[in-house]
Amino acid sequence: MITLKNVTLRRSAKVLLEHASVTLNPGEKVGLVGRNGAGKSSLFALFNGNLHEDAGEYYIPTQWRMGQVSQDMPETEQSATEFVIEGDTVLNAAREEVKASEATDDGDRMAHAYMALYDAGEHDAPSRAQALILGLGFKTTELENPVNSFSGGWRMRLQLARALMCPSDLLLLDEPTNHLDLDALVWLEAWLKRYEGTMVVISHDREFLDAVTNVTLHIDAGKLVRYGGNYSKFEDMRAEQMELQQNAFSKQQDKIAHLQKFIARFKAKASKAKQAQSRVKALDRMEKIAPLLADADFTFEFKEPANLPNPMLSMSGVSFGYPPPADAPDDTQPTVIVQNVSRSVLAGQRIGILGANGQGKSTLVKTVARDLAPIGGEVTEGKGLNIGYFAQQELDVLRPADTPLEHMIRLVKEMTAEGRIAGQATREQDLRSFLGTFNFGGDMVKQAVGSMSGGEKARLVLCMIVWQRPNLLLLDEPTNHLDLATREALAMALNEFEGTVMLVSHDRALLRSVCDEFWMVSRGGVAPFDGDLDDYQRYLLDEAKRQREAIKETQSQLNKQQAKASAKPAKPVVTPDARRKWTTEIARLDARIATVSAEGAALEGKLSQNPLPHEIAELGKRIKNVNDELKTLEDAWLAATEALEALEA
Repeated sequence: MITLKNVTLRRSAKVLLEHASVTLNPGEKVGLVGRNGAGKSSLFALFNGNLHEDAGEYYIPTQWRMGQVSQDMPETEQSATEFVIEGDTVLNAAREEVKASEATDDGDRMAHAYMALYDAGEHDAPSRAQALILGLGFKTTELENPVNSFSGGWRMRLQLARALMCPSDLLLLDEPTNHLDLDALVWLEAWLKRYEGTMVVISHDREFLDAVTNVTLHIDAGKLVRYGGNYSKFEDMRAEQMELQQNAFSKQQDKIAHLQKFIARFKAKASKAKQAQSRVKALDRMEKIAPLLADADFTFEFKEPANLPNPMLSMSGVSFGYPPPADAPDDTQPTVIVQNVSRSVLAGQRIGILGANGQGKSTLVKTVARDLAPIGGEVTEGKGLNIGYFAQQELDVLRPADTPLEHMIRLVKEMTAEGRIAGQATREQDLRSFLGTFNFGGDMVKQAVGSMSGGEKARLVLCMIVWQRPNLLLLDEPTNHLDLATREALAMALNEFEGTVMLVSHDRALLRSVCDEFWMVSRGGVAPFDGDLDDYQRYLLDEAKRQREAIKETQSQLNKQQAKASAKPAKPVVTPDARRKWTTEIARLDARIATVSAEGAALEGKLSQNPLPHEIAELGKRIKNVNDELKTLEDAWLAATEALEALEA
């Protein structure tokens, strides 16, 4: 177990934890929560050894293997599959031992090395790695692509897959859902539910925390407070605890006032002096209950739109996609992602856009936002349509050297030039005041955006969208960098918004609270989704299962082909290297035959224990596969033995 006893933890002069104590038991799934800057990432640094306690005692079992997502951006020409396989530290060690054993003439060592390599999962490592890669949203055509060919966000997904590939007793995940689509998020949840080790996760996605955690660890005022249950249970228990604390504080204040009134009234009277002094001592001894200081809430609202065209826009036979690159030949055709869409967007609609990764959700939104031109068909906009667009890459378009105030001043100039100013106050002081409503107060209005956190940048983008008074909001993954409080504020503001919302998000709490209908982007088209988010999650899990089974079948066929190929040894060449080759091959085959034979015996044993009918069918299928592999291995062993005998003769 992990134990902290009276631990003090500092970062520079700031005390993050002071005399904090907690115990985390093996196998627990822990959600680590707390306000930004409370010390969540620093506690992770303590767990992984990058930071040491300043006082107190910290213990973690020395034999525990740790898995965590590297924050380094990978730079390698390795294929995505091989990069993720290398995350398996046990397999890497077994591979190294095989190489070392092959450099000797020690047959026993080679046999043990090959047995360890098989136990480490060498035979199915590619299929295991590819299941992780596909689960996190990659396409089958990208499995062998070089890591360097992917963008930053996709490389970080590969780092996550690599961490999941690593056998571990403790898994540390810091915001693992950032930049994941909903289909990848649902798959990740299912994977983490099967994880058998201890897990500690930092996340601002409440439904994700509810799904994968059973303990919540709250960093609050330098202390670690443990709650049994997921995030929703934690919220309920904390609310109850805060109410009790507030009630106790109020009662204590009443008692203090009563004592002080008695002291003030009688301390000058000789006959009451002792009683007054006694109450002074009682007041001094009293352990003061702290007043309730709730986390500062952040709220905002969208301004009432200047007008509400209905319909907002109409699409007739529209195809969405990307034009040919500028340097492409003249006859190059555009890339069509979604085609033949005929739908209308009405005033007041709340549309959630669903679809597996790569199906065209963002392409659809970009086209409606005018960032992309339709490939075909016609998009008709309502008169006075005013779009507020939050793109996935919206933070990248902010100017790092400029301040929030400079961003707002530039926005005013752009909208004035376009004739879109609709009664907004534009004086510098008005802009400062407006920024203040988004928690950009004091010196922050003149702080360079490049030095701000992702959450602060996202808040600035929301501020700029709200100021424009849109009547159609297009939001593509707006919560990636937002903390829980800001996500709640966004959901409340969207529910009060009088215009139309089109939302792409992996935050199911936001989708559930905002959207009253869903569009499904799938197989090159757009259609209403007849179901709720739970139905959609089941659909995504079924799709992920189908992909995993397809990979296993492909890998099985490859293994059989390789086994058959090894049964046809090359013509013997009488050299020491050739002799070592066949000695090594025979040792490998001996180890594999022993493993497969043991597996067959175990299956036969299960078959003799009167299993259920559906289990008999499954056992029969597995026994047949084992026997087929055993026959192939025995043929290969016989051929290798004959080759070695021919050399020795």
